[in-house]
Amino acid sequence: MKTKKAIILCAGFGKRMLPITKTIPKPLVKINGVTLLENSIKFLSSLGIKHIVINSHHLHKEIINFVKGKKFSSRINVVVERKKILDTGGGILNASKKLKNQIFFVLNPDTIWRKGYKKEFRKLEKIYLKNKKPVMLLVSKKKSYDRSFKGDFNLNSKNEILKQKNNKFIYTGAQIINRSVFKKRKIKPFSMNKVWNELIRERNLIGVTSQNKFFHINNYKIYKKLNKKVID
Repeated sequence: MKTKKAIILCAGFGKRMLPITKTIPKPLVKINGVTLLENSIKFLSSLGIKHIVINSHHLHKEIINFVKGKKFSSRINVVVERKKILDTGGGILNASKKLKNQIFFVLNPDTIWRKGYKKEFRKLEKIYLKNKKPVMLLVSKKKSYDRSFKGDFNLNSKNEILKQKNNKFIYTGAQIINRSVFKKRKIKPFSMNKVWNELIRERNLIGVTSQNKFFHINNYKIYKKLNKKVID
């Protein structure tokens, strides 16, 4: 793959995972004995990603110490949002300063990324390079282990992403972008949804549909269930 950079989002408070996230940041919660963060890092490394930036805020020292204590093949920087959490959009914009104008993946570690996704990530890159537009990995609600998701997006005949009343697809937590999507935005708290909404209005956001079963740690109840399940 030509893409060698990625961001993993690790700044959130993990409120739906209480009480466990009082003392452990959500990315360091373990599923089948492996932390969500380590699973995400190793997945990205298997794709040939050489440089990973992790944003952090809640219990950020735990994240820093975890990374320091491991020997990963990818170079990793932890960027701490010290004064206040920057939300998803501000967090990506801030973390991506280290990536300059290169394209990069953005990953939510709450999803259990597995080898079956590798082909789909290559497709994300291929479509991005062909169209020069941001690309998101979506999945049908029918493929979600957690059936509580209402749906985030739809797709038209050109695989352009839409937001409608009855959305059939869930955002998996993976996208490929570069800093140009932020235009002249400044580093402050804002949701990535604001950026996506602008891109959707301009017909500049493309979707790829995942064929993998979607396992996502949405809350403590799902975490408890998945921790008893062998996921491959």
